[in-house]
Amino acid sequence: MFRELTRKNKQLSAEDCIHILEEEKRGVLSVNGDDGYPYGMPMNHWYNKEDGKIYFHCGNVGHRLDALKRDGRVSFCVYDQGYRVLGKWPLHIKSVIVFGRIEILNEPSAIADITMKLSHKFTQDDAYIRAEIEQHVHRTLLLALTPEHICGKLVEES
Repeated sequence: MFRELTRKNKQLSAEDCIHILEEEKRGVLSVNGDDGYPYGMPMNHWYNKEDGKIYFHCGNVGHRLDALKRDGRVSFCVYDQGYRVLGKWPLHIKSVIVFGRIEILNEPSAIADITMKLSHKFTQDDAYIRAEIEQHVHRTLLLALTPEHICGKLVEES
């Protein structure tokens, strides 16, 4: 059902893909938007190695949510900061694309738990995180992406 990578010599291992999903803070979530147009937006995420799902938090209204209610199929793209080989100009970037389906969750305790874990990617200030969650949990939803296909590759920009 999903296409294989054309340039197999550039393909990342499953372990490398998971590492990028765990370490990177944000990616682009693409949904099937209005009138057949794709709709992609930058999103912070948290990868849960225990259940293999990728979690996002979002508001309880808007284009993204309307699209997900119509069709839960999505793609999510994440890429690292890249590196350069000493003395050469091209940037080498590892990217991962996840295809899967999103489930919309509105259980406040799950939202608080996952949002706390996601927030720890940005700050260790638990008091700040708890205050933000308490203030916004009533209008926050959790998106759980269950991967159906994950692929990654190393690209040399040249």
